[in-house]
Amino acid sequence: MQIFVSVSDILLGIVILIIIAFLASAIKIVPEFKRLVILRLGRFVGVKGPGIIFRIPILDQILWVDLRENYFDVPHQTCITKDNAPTDIDFIVYYKVIDPMASILNVSDFRGAALGIATTTLRAVIGEMMLDEVLAKRDEINHVLRAKLDEVTERWGVKITNVEIREILPPKSVQDAMIKQMSAERTRRAMVTEAEGKKEAAIKVAEGEKQATILKAEGERKAQILKAEGYTIALKTINDAAQKLDEKTMKLQYLDGLKVIGSSEATKFLIPLELMEMVKDWLSKEKIES
Repeated sequence: MQIFVSVSDILLGIVILIIIAFLASAIKIVPEFKRLVILRLGRFVGVKGPGIIFRIPILDQILWVDLRENYFDVPHQTCITKDNAPTDIDFIVYYKVIDPMASILNVSDFRGAALGIATTTLRAVIGEMMLDEVLAKRDEINHVLRAKLDEVTERWGVKITNVEIREILPPKSVQDAMIKQMSAERTRRAMVTEAEGKKEAAIKVAEGEKQATILKAEGERKAQILKAEGYTIALKTINDAAQKLDEKTMKLQYLDGLKVIGSSEATKFLIPLELMEMVKDWLSKEKIES
């Protein structure tokens, strides 16, 4: 079975393919985070997107613009500080296109132009600062670089959102001096910490001895008070008992005392004057009664 294809059929197929290709080229789907800048015969027509976009093939030139935040690296740059210290610095620049038309029409290579501006701006900023300030004021340098870059890139339709310095390398001699300084600082802190510990320990010991002395003195004072109170109570008891004794009872007590003295081996006795007076009174009473 033979199939014959005429020239007209071939031409028709070619036309259909051209139409399909034309339609495929004329229809573009633009995502939300992108825009299409359309140039018709070299003239700016407009910015299209997002969604389905129709263009005239051959006549319209389309340029894609990404609206998402992007970044580029600035490699190590050797900058001279105000005190003539060569310092290597590298950083990252974050940016975002806010005007697709300006980003296409006002600059041919944004990354290259921004990189050149970033390096010259960095050298200008670092040249106005001392090395110690460069090492200590990283956030301030980031802020100054972002502000100065943003002033330039604004006319390109690009917003500099952030600048972050990744590394600052001072000269080797300065690095060695910094290492020695850090070592000395650590040693000083260790000595201070040790001294503080000894001081606190001595204070604790002194406080303990002080409390022990106070407690001991307090105990002795209370013991003396209790002892004195005991003497007072004993004397009061004796006094109360003595006040209840009459004369006869006292005499009997004296006589009992003489009996005890007489039963001892001593050859001499000391008789209280009060006892002699008492005996005299007793003898006088006996004579009167007899």
